[in-house]
Amino acid sequence: MKNLTADQLREMYLSFFESKGHKRIPGASVIPENDPTVLFTTAGMHPLVPYLMGAMEHPAGTRLTDVQKCVRTGDIDEVGDAAHLTFFEMLGNWSLNDYFKKEAISWSFEFLTKHLGFSPDQLSVTVFRGEGREGESGYIPADEEAVEIWKSMGIPDERIFRLPREDNWWGPAGTTGPCGPDTEMFIDTGKEKCGPECRPGCHCGKYIEIWNDVFMQYNKNAEGKFEPLGRHNVDTGMGVERTICMMSGAPTVYDTEIFAPIMAKIDELRGTGSGEQGTDLGEEETLRARRIIADHMRTATFILCDPKGGVKPGNIGANYVLRRLIRRAVRYARMLGIGEGFTVKLAETICEKYSHVYPELKANLEQCRIDLEAEERRFNATLDKGEAMYRKVAEQLKLHNQTQISGKTAFKLYDTFGFPLEMTVEMATKDGLTVDKEGFDEANRKHQELSRTTSAGSFKAGLQDNSEVVTRMHTATHLLHAALHKVLGPTANQKGSNITAERLRFDFTWPEPMTAEQKAEVEKLVNQWIKDAIPVTKKMTTVEEAKAEGAMALFGSKYGDQVSLYSIGDISKEICCGPHVENTSELGSFKIQKEQSSSAGVRRIKAVIGNM
Repeated sequence: MKNLTADQLREMYLSFFESKGHKRIPGASVIPENDPTVLFTTAGMHPLVPYLMGAMEHPAGTRLTDVQKCVRTGDIDEVGDAAHLTFFEMLGNWSLNDYFKKEAISWSFEFLTKHLGFSPDQLSVTVFRGEGREGESGYIPADEEAVEIWKSMGIPDERIFRLPREDNWWGPAGTTGPCGPDTEMFIDTGKEKCGPECRPGCHCGKYIEIWNDVFMQYNKNAEGKFEPLGRHNVDTGMGVERTICMMSGAPTVYDTEIFAPIMAKIDELRGTGSGEQGTDLGEEETLRARRIIADHMRTATFILCDPKGGVKPGNIGANYVLRRLIRRAVRYARMLGIGEGFTVKLAETICEKYSHVYPELKANLEQCRIDLEAEERRFNATLDKGEAMYRKVAEQLKLHNQTQISGKTAFKLYDTFGFPLEMTVEMATKDGLTVDKEGFDEANRKHQELSRTTSAGSFKAGLQDNSEVVTRMHTATHLLHAALHKVLGPTANQKGSNITAERLRFDFTWPEPMTAEQKAEVEKLVNQWIKDAIPVTKKMTTVEEAKAEGAMALFGSKYGDQVSLYSIGDISKEICCGPHVENTSELGSFKIQKEQSSSAGVRRIKAVIGNM
């Protein structure tokens, strides 16, 4: 087994799949384009959905390989343990109706054993065991094809585990659409089994997942039946951080070269705080705090420096997630006695570590500094208020000869002032008070249930269920962009967009609110272009040739050798992944519902289109 750096692993992986006929493509933004189902890019497949669905051909061909930046925050409260991260890099190789299971599995096996140096005896795999009864709705046969391929690789039956759909199945992304079984690869760490039921997927630490191959071969129809898709795709993923951790023999990802400079900077900054900052944490609490700061600041830096832009600390959606990451880091920094200004110093360390791979970090660092400074300063003021509120609570308890802070009060300190339970407990202990932790957990549980219910209502739509309206809305954003250039000038450039079945959202650079006259003129222009029934054309070209034609290329270097250039008459010309309508008349009509601030120097328009 080789001890590689992340740089070496990325290059080895991409070069290996290039040798198998794959084209190296750049990873996409961590901010998804026109996908209302997620706030961030959570997997390598998200940017490739139109190509996996067969809606359009990828300009680089049918065999692709890349490294995708991913953000997942569903388990944010678990960060700080040995395993969870909110940001990670995913290595991937893709077959768009080209090769299938035999090639994907054999190449995975070859790379793991011949190139990374894992012993075949360390490898255990899982496959889909099937579901339901043949002839009944919902029936899916077992993936015996994958089983036989693994056996041909020399993996014995006792190390091939047949698991149910919750373990070895992908999709569909909506209620209907493409889906299929997967096979996952695990490295046996050599630890003793935790019990007779111990197997890959068990969380005892004996088996660590290293790779996943998804085989998109079925379509789930409206009746719930799984029918052959008619095309087959392969979607794979190998996490950079986890792989480096296993290969280096480090106990956690935080102990690898990936996090080394970040952790070192955190330790260097400890003790620079003043006043109430800095508590006497135990060894385990200190370790957890260091990990949370390192993870959250790495994620926040990549979001703020993303070439697509548009996400700033705020109170809604992706902006709120970013704010929560930064504020959580600030809270734990105070607990470690780290002084103000640490967020920028860590962002600089992170940019220094990664900018040779992701140049957008260096290019956007200055704006990142501004955003972090403002958010850290704002939240420190909030925490100071929280400490003052705690003091009032403690004084009232002592005045009435009470010794316990109620769970409800502790949660209010946390929810309203961002004051963590650990800080409340620490200060209470010093004051001879206790905290009702069970009451806090109950209040937190009720709050999370409400949040999940609200989120489920907000993000239930999906691309696959609303493909026609999403396509129309997407084309409308191009017309809106062109109209803003006409009315406001060439500095009104796109900073981000989001589309649901109900509305489009478009962020653009502009320093002040639009006037009523400006909004009316933008609407008038878009509706006139819709009425003019202008053809929407596409051609494949290079970035340089597209720019020579006057096309907008909004996202810097994040394009492949060949790009899709969409033109709407002489109105709009943009490099874009689509999808688009064929004629502007298909949009029906256009109406701006709201124009508001998104963040400093960025405005946001929400608009709808009418029936055709």
